Amino acid sequence: MTSPLPATALSRLASIPAQAGARKAQRRAALPDPVAGQLPESLALLEALPIAILSLDNDNKVASVNGAAEALLGLSRSQLLNKALSEHIAADSPLFALIEAARAGASAVGESDMTLSGPRLAIEHAAVDVAMVNAATGLVALVLQDRDLEWRLSQQAVSRDAVRSAKAIAAMLAHEVKNPLSGIRGAAQLLESKVPPGDRQLTQLICEETDRIVGLVNGLEVFTDSRPAPMSAVNIHEVLGHVRRLAEAGFGRDVAFREEYDPSLPSVLGNRDQLIQVFLNLFKNAAEALPIHGGVIAIGTRYRPGLSVSEPGAGSRRRLGLVVTVQDNGAGVPDALKAQLFEPFVSGKSGGKGLGLALVAKLVTDHGGLIDCDSQPGRTVFSVILPIADSRGEANS
Repeated sequence: MTSPLPATALSRLASIPAQAGARKAQRRAALPDPVAGQLPESLALLEALPIAILSLDNDNKVASVNGAAEALLGLSRSQLLNKALSEHIAADSPLFALIEAARAGASAVGESDMTLSGPRLAIEHAAVDVAMVNAATGLVALVLQDRDLEWRLSQQAVSRDAVRSAKAIAAMLAHEVKNPLSGIRGAAQLLESKVPPGDRQLTQLICEETDRIVGLVNGLEVFTDSRPAPMSAVNIHEVLGHVRRLAEAGFGRDVAFREEYDPSLPSVLGNRDQLIQVFLNLFKNAAEALPIHGGVIAIGTRYRPGLSVSEPGAGSRRRLGLVVTVQDNGAGVPDALKAQLFEPFVSGKSGGKGLGLALVAKLVTDHGGLIDCDSQPGRTVFSVILPIADSRGEANS
């Protein structure tokens, strides 16, 4: 994960002349290979940076752009140059206030977490830096970085902390609560035969409540199992097909399923039984959120290149690349629950224990993967990103 350029680095962009119009596109097409050492060093540096950098004239039209900015905005240089930035980023975005603040103060300004949206752009967490290049002409340099993945990783860390807390709670409950509950239930059953018939509903209530608490503790005990599960190369489409058949035979009997698979995807490194549990929970969660009529669950798979993560103490990076999405057209996740969605005991369902998605998050984390949720009314998407297995059934690094 790269960091925003410091203001001093941004200010050095003043030495780089701004190019405009078709001349810029023609000039870039004729540029020699940077590797050959013939390209001016400053321009080669900007083109090589994985950070989106643009310059804007006084009318906020794009004067120059590097390759990373083309990729971020999803547009080519010819589509960007001499066009107002507001054509690509919503005109009411706080980005434009930041640009004017840089011009007014003739200095570098920035914001570490900003939402950027437009016709082809949707970044919820972006780092933005703006610096003056030429105060006389109003030319500014704009640096944009997509921090969505970094934000999701931080959320995963929060979820892991919550799971660790659940482990401690479960261990304590199993020792301090579960065993005495069996004694309480046994005593209630003995009393039931000795109390008047009118009072037996009280002893039955004791038995029912002890059973309910035992069930809750049993649900938590899965979080205490820290033994590594055996991993091997798993065909994710075979897993998804199996889960779909299970769903159609039970809770998803009246649900319309839609598959959008990439059949060329490699195997994932995983535990088949645990992956079945992950997607069975996600399918059930989606089915319960669907409207009474017209409910659809869409399952998709795709490859996401260039994504790898490393964990503290790990000697190599883990390559993540296979993305599975489970989408429903239900009411969506309430805003109040989104930040804690994968934490234990958090549920938006009446009578829900809030352990289903917490278990999903634990199992995905145990696989070295990531899970994310994007939800608004009528469209909720859970995305599971899993490591790819090599030909030996091991994680690629």
